[in-house]
Amino acid sequence: MRSLYRTRRLVQGDLARDIALVLLAGGIVGVSFGAIAVGAGLPMWLPMLLSLLVFAGAAQFLFVGIIAAGGNLVAAVLAGLLVNARHVPFGFAVGDVLGSGWRRWMGTHVMIDEAVAFALAQRDADRRGAAYWVCGVGLFVCWNVGVVLGAVAGTALSDTATLGLDAAFPAVLLALVLPSLRDKATSAAALMGVVIALVATPVLPAGLPVLLALLALPIALVLRGARGRADAGEVRESACAAEPGEEASCPSR
Repeated sequence: MRSLYRTRRLVQGDLARDIALVLLAGGIVGVSFGAIAVGAGLPMWLPMLLSLLVFAGAAQFLFVGIIAAGGNLVAAVLAGLLVNARHVPFGFAVGDVLGSGWRRWMGTHVMIDEAVAFALAQRDADRRGAAYWVCGVGLFVCWNVGVVLGAVAGTALSDTATLGLDAAFPAVLLALVLPSLRDKATSAAALMGVVIALVATPVLPAGLPVLLALLALPIALVLRGARGRADAGEVRESACAAEPGEEASCPSR
């Protein structure tokens, strides 16, 4: 009880609102996924089982799309694993909030983009852990409930694209990352990633263009490093200017 109260105290205000919006979007897209899977002729239990054991929206959509199109099961599994390869660096980034023992196993299972993003956005360690667990566990519940509802209604709502349900999740994610694009290095990398993904989409299978777009990350690292060196130089120059009596120890300009 104390743990729940502490988590509630840490997750409030804007953070609670943002997580709630993501949970709502996750449930809606879960309905879309369940309906799409059943509408494509797959058995009702398949999307439910995938959601419980895999819990990765992009990989699940890709898997169902390949199977529904008559693709090979092995190819569908490999494609899903490739899309989920991004979870490897995620694990290093949020390893401190996963805990140990069964908590670590559970934390790894609910490790998704949104939970990682919310965790990394927090400066305080306790708030970071609370944001990760609330978002991860909350999305797991909302996603699976949505999938069940969508699968049950799949025969009546076979074409979810007409309702635009599949666009809800990307729209919420875009709203969350927009503030980060104010940083020049991040926006440059994002723009280059978009260009790479758009160019690769017509020639590569679904899911691969997004992974290929990760090649733009070095751009952000290089620009951020250059800006850091420039800022460090400005700090040194300011320090020298503030202490005219010690100009001899300052580097020549």
